[in-house]
Amino acid sequence: MLIATLIVALTGLLWGVYWLPVRAMVSRGLPGAWGTVLATAAAALALAPLAWWHRRALARAGPVALGSIALGGAAFTLYSIGLVYGRVAIIILLYFLTPVWSTLIGRYVMGWHTPALRIVAIGLGLLGLVVMLSAGGAAPLPRGAGEWMALVAGVMWSVGTTGIRVKSALAPAPASFVFVLGATVTGLALAPFFDPWPTGVLRTGAAGLLGLALVTGVLWWGLSLALLMWATLRLDPARVGILMQTEVLVGAVTAALLAGEHLHPLEIAGGALVVSAGLLEVWPVRRRALVE
Repeated sequence: MLIATLIVALTGLLWGVYWLPVRAMVSRGLPGAWGTVLATAAAALALAPLAWWHRRALARAGPVALGSIALGGAAFTLYSIGLVYGRVAIIILLYFLTPVWSTLIGRYVMGWHTPALRIVAIGLGLLGLVVMLSAGGAAPLPRGAGEWMALVAGVMWSVGTTGIRVKSALAPAPASFVFVLGATVTGLALAPFFDPWPTGVLRTGAAGLLGLALVTGVLWWGLSLALLMWATLRLDPARVGILMQTEVLVGAVTAALLAGEHLHPLEIAGGALVVSAGLLEVWPVRRRALVE
């Protein structure tokens, strides 16, 4: 359990600085979503041998399971692109509204029982969203493509994880391959709408750029996600949810220090409500685990 806990904690820290390589690829000549496409494609290539090894398990997996995993990858792609077009802390916080959407899906789509504290979590999360987006006197709506993509990504992730929970029995390695494959396809579909492929980048500095994309793909999209899937099978959801909250803190602090992105007091207050909603969402699960 200690190893699994360390893996989840380090994964949260790692994804808290994921915006650094994403924006570094932009600064090196890969605009918009193209850096995400290269990174996810590199991860897919790295995981392909493992997927081939587990090809029978992939063949046995149903379309709902495979589609749910791929949808999770698509959600991560939207989140990744959002980091290019929005402020890091706001993008992360909008994405971390996933407990609200997951609880609503579980209650009204799946018919699952909803503990009282999760109802409170929904209220806190939605209140945090309104407060955060109202900073500066603006209407409480996402501003810009990046914020909209982060919000949609959270909803997509909640739908995908619900399907994974109900239908998927894939091991971490083949599941990671399906995940990054869904991410790559989504990136390829979206990238041309933001910017055309920069043909000049292949002639100048291609080696360094491809190296950065390879490291980003293998480390973040490949290794860290596969290890996270392995660890979450060995920990209760409450522990995983709490440990992953470190991503919010690390992302906000590093963005403030390295990119000069400072939050409005209302954005901080709204973000605190969103984080509180995430903690409350997992608290009932943890209580049940302790009682059982």
